[in-house]
Formats: sequence, C-alpha cells, structure tokens
Amino acid sequence: MHTNNSVAVIDYGMGNLRSVSKALEHVAGADTQVEVTSDARRIRAARRVVFPGQGAMRDCMNELERLGLDDVVRASVRDKPFLGICMGMQALMDFSEENDGRAGLGIIPGQVRRFAGNLSDPQTRERLKIPHMGWNEVRQTRAHPLWKDIPDNSRFYFVHSYYVAPEDPAITSGETRYPGAFTSAIARANIFAVQFHPEKSQRAGLTLLANFLNWSP
Repeated sequence: MHTNNSVAVIDYGMGNLRSVSKALEHVAGADTQVEVTSDARRIRAARRVVFPGQGAMRDCMNELERLGLDDVVRASVRDKPFLGICMGMQALMDFSEENDGRAGLGIIPGQVRRFAGNLSDPQTRERLKIPHMGWNEVRQTRAHPLWKDIPDNSRFYFVHSYYVAPEDPAITSGETRYPGAFTSAIARANIFAVQFHPEKSQRAGLTLLANFLNWSP
C-alpha cells in the first residue's frame, strides 16, 4: 500500500466485506486505497484498519486464530485508527455468552450478553423480536469526531441478538433502546466500534465512515 491514507478491511471469511469496502470507497478521497485482505503484513502496513463481521463469536474467534489474525488485531488497536463493526465490536470484549461462552480478544474489558427472550415494547406491550433487526436510533452519549455532522438520535441499521456491556461505562459513546438502553458505540483512544452496520445505514452511516477516514486520533 503506497497511498497516504490506505485502509485495510480485515478479511477472516465472515461478514459482508464487499458492502463495507464499497461504502468506504464511495466516501474515500483520491488519496485513499481500500483493500480487503487477510494478509497480516498488509494489514500492519495500512494507515487505518476496519474490522467488520457478522455471525457467531465462536466462529469469528476460531477463524481469526486459524488465520493468525488475532494478534494483528491486537497490534492494530495499539497504533492505528481502528473501526470495529458489529461482530468486529463484540470480538474486542473479554467474553461472550454466545455458544455457551467464548473468550474474545480481551482488548476492551467487558462482556457480550444475549438480549432476554421476553422483551416487549413498554408503550404498545408488543413483543420485541430477537434478533434486533432493522432501523433504530443511536443517542450520542458523548462527543466524538466520528459523530461529526451526524444529528443526535440518527437512525442506523442493526442485525444482532447479542450486545456489548463494557466494564467502564465511560467508553460508551452511543446507546440504543431495545427496550432498555444498550451500548451501540464505544470509543477509547484510537478505537471506535459500533454494533450497527454503517455500510447499510445510508447517509448517517456513510458520514460516519467518511469521518473515520479523516480521523487523526
């Protein structure tokens, strides 16, 4: 990668990587090269790293470890602007309840918990489905460069049955109600991670991706 603002999208065989890379390319400047790769050296050479994903924590962690990419993620979160998306957010935690329990990367202290099975809307009493799927509002709990030009309570697209519960509530930068509030975005130093899919979230999502490409933590 020889451009000033290269972006590596980590490919470990899970997640709609094409839609993530296409969305990044759509908002990227002429000096930005977006590459989907599982090559550890190319990921380490990139200026920025995006860690997307969907599916189960066990499968995600098994593939990261099989490909030797778990250590690349740990290295990248120390020294590059880093964006985690969906499973790429959950995998940063210590532990997930999914699949009878699976250790994560242990980068952010906290757990991944399953939504209760008997949720209902407090106003309509209507039963809420799991997975939480579709558009929902994100309340910005603290200012961050990635929220630039995104109105508070903008709607983003979600698909998930588990949510993160970080030990330190101060790293929560966005929360969403389903029906109680859960952490839908976290920020710490050069790390920003979201439960929703910015690549599927139209203008607000594309703005967030553009902000990431311009972010200098």
